[in-house]
Amino acid sequence: MSNPKQQIIQTQLESYLWGAATLLRGLIDAGDYKQFIFPLLFFKRLCDVYDEESAQLCEEFGEDVDEAFFPEAHRFQIPPGAHWRDVRETTTNVGREIQNTMRAIEKANPQRLYGIFGDAPWTNKARLPDRTLRDLIEHFSTLNLSVADVPEDMLGQAYEYLIKKFADDSGHTAAEFYTNRTVVHLMTLLVDPQPGESFYDPTCGSGGMLLSAVAELKRQGQEHRNLQLYGQERNLMTSAIARTNLFLHGIEDFHIERGDTLAEPKFLQGDRLRRFDVVLANPPYSIKQWDRDAWASDPYGRNMYGLPPQGRADYAFFQHIIASLNPRTGRCAILFPHGVLFREEEGKMRARLVEDDFLECVIGLGPNLFYNSPMEACVVVCRTQKPLERRDRVLFINAVDEVTRERAQSFLKREHIEKILAVYRDFKDVPGLARVATLEEIRAHRANLSIPLYVPPPKERNGDGAEEKTLAAVVEEWEASSEALRTAMTDLFQTLTETGVG
Repeated sequence: MSNPKQQIIQTQLESYLWGAATLLRGLIDAGDYKQFIFPLLFFKRLCDVYDEESAQLCEEFGEDVDEAFFPEAHRFQIPPGAHWRDVRETTTNVGREIQNTMRAIEKANPQRLYGIFGDAPWTNKARLPDRTLRDLIEHFSTLNLSVADVPEDMLGQAYEYLIKKFADDSGHTAAEFYTNRTVVHLMTLLVDPQPGESFYDPTCGSGGMLLSAVAELKRQGQEHRNLQLYGQERNLMTSAIARTNLFLHGIEDFHIERGDTLAEPKFLQGDRLRRFDVVLANPPYSIKQWDRDAWASDPYGRNMYGLPPQGRADYAFFQHIIASLNPRTGRCAILFPHGVLFREEEGKMRARLVEDDFLECVIGLGPNLFYNSPMEACVVVCRTQKPLERRDRVLFINAVDEVTRERAQSFLKREHIEKILAVYRDFKDVPGLARVATLEEIRAHRANLSIPLYVPPPKERNGDGAEEKTLAAVVEEWEASSEALRTAMTDLFQTLTETGVG
């Protein structure tokens, strides 16, 4: 067994992981690093932990113990010929050996690891020749990834580091699997996770929001092992990343399903949607390719507020989330672009949402918190059973200035999060920062939820001391510029995707 005193330090582990990615530089696009590096990392971890468990078995029962009689001694089974050392001894057709080995491990653990290694083109020698794959295997072989040498919290943190590094290098595709972790932390605190609750992310990406709930309970010293975690992700590789992420953090009791949440929600109870205590989500914004016609007659009743426009599925995700909340305990925090608050074409759906009195709080955040996008974000908080004193009221928080930008990255500092959270919990007016609006007032604005309508920005003055702009003008300008930017960026990303650029 490894000596705990030999434990590697966090920075060494992170350097080791990123070093593997640099071996692929110039051979494949940076956005594709993850489909090769993540499976190899998990494969190495599985084998090192298997060896660690085998050593413990020998220590307990003697050197001659037959491991075949003790499969329960291992968290995961590594069948004969499918160990890391078998791949390491391979000199030709290395990609085929890796692929066959990973499939053998998945087959030996069908309930828990099926599809976990993704579908990377390991046998494409034009992209990854044997020499490169052997270099990768040797690089990963330089460290022992047993639990004694690399505890779960350390490896999980390093994996999150690697996810962010890949997001940094992936351009606009990063938003598919990574959400700004400081925003995720804020959203987690807003829903106040409790032991034993069910947590759901309908577009779970790499699983960061589910992990945040676990991490928060750990920080509070509360029971976290009985949380019920559920996530759905459309992309095969990304869903595998999420499952790996949870496993490497030491979490084994979770449910991650692959599939299109709007077209085929996976979590059902009979012929109805499963209901959850908490939903945390960052849905893909304003997607155009979705089955609007099917939504018109949705079998799960998720069209209770209406039919979203073809070019923007935001309110399809919004309605799915509301329909997935436990009618007694349900609460959610959703990260959206600001357009969902005021776009005219979604006005009737927004009005029905307001009338149901699920909407509790709207928080406007600063720019660049959507990953690799300059758009401003907002967090919408809903609750199926609002406290009596909050009913028929909505809290608006203008936290656009509560953000820090360093090295081209925007994030929330702890003081920003604590300030926003304190205002949310107090649920009172704070001049220039927050205001509680009644449903009657929101109706008067035709269910327009633009934050400046309720939390006016400071008045600007010209050189003569006269007011330069009316509130209405400021709101109109703000809405127009935000919507124009959103449309431009969406169209740009769509063009880049279609042309294969970036």
